[in-house]
Amino acid sequence: MNTIEFSRADRTRRVLLDVRTRRIARVLAAAVVTTWVVLTVAPVPSASADPCPDVEVVFARGTGEPPGVGGVGQAFVDALRSQVGSRSLGVYAVNYEASADFASGMEFARTVVDGIRDASAHVESMAANCPKTRMVLGGYSQGAVVAGFVTSAVVPEGVPADLVPAPMPPEIANHVAAVALFGKPSDQWMRDVGAPPIVIGPLYKAKTTDLCAPGDTICDGADAGPPNAAHALYTVNGMMGQAADFSASRL
Repeated sequence: MNTIEFSRADRTRRVLLDVRTRRIARVLAAAVVTTWVVLTVAPVPSASADPCPDVEVVFARGTGEPPGVGGVGQAFVDALRSQVGSRSLGVYAVNYEASADFASGMEFARTVVDGIRDASAHVESMAANCPKTRMVLGGYSQGAVVAGFVTSAVVPEGVPADLVPAPMPPEIANHVAAVALFGKPSDQWMRDVGAPPIVIGPLYKAKTTDLCAPGDTICDGADAGPPNAAHALYTVNGMMGQAADFSASRL
């Protein structure tokens, strides 16, 4: 190749390289702009991210539901949110397994006690760190067992005190505006699985709504047995509205 041919080839390569460089620069610039736009228009964190919301729902999901507040819990949160007006509403999902095997002896004790421990610790922490936040404690099915026991003033008779969380201090009740329980297992159902009945603490009785769908074999006490169709009707039978009305009136 002579000098003239080499120079032409070199210039061609330089032009192609310059074109590719400009294209890459445009792509990178577009990427930067897109990222900036996404960041600047990202949604504002929800009320649940507020460390000290005006109101907070602490909810324990039902048996076998995935982590979170569950279907009943979410329906209750949505119903209550529509009634709190401009107040911020936070949500805390009780962190426990909600095992589908909880009706069998030690598994019941393990999963329920884990839930009581987590819910109690969170409620006490909120009372200490966010004293102006009004809490609503709730639970569905197995979660109602958890929430119910969280309110207990004493460790149930026959339960070793060193194996379960101590009852919450009495002053914590001042921070809990309401308790909403859905499909809470009846005394007969609890006895059938070898567990003590759920006794709502005296400081929480007046602020508790305990809702049981007609014919629900888990909570109605007439025919204790496995869950039936009625146990799955809480999101559609009007009881979400009842519980939300009750809770909102006490905020």
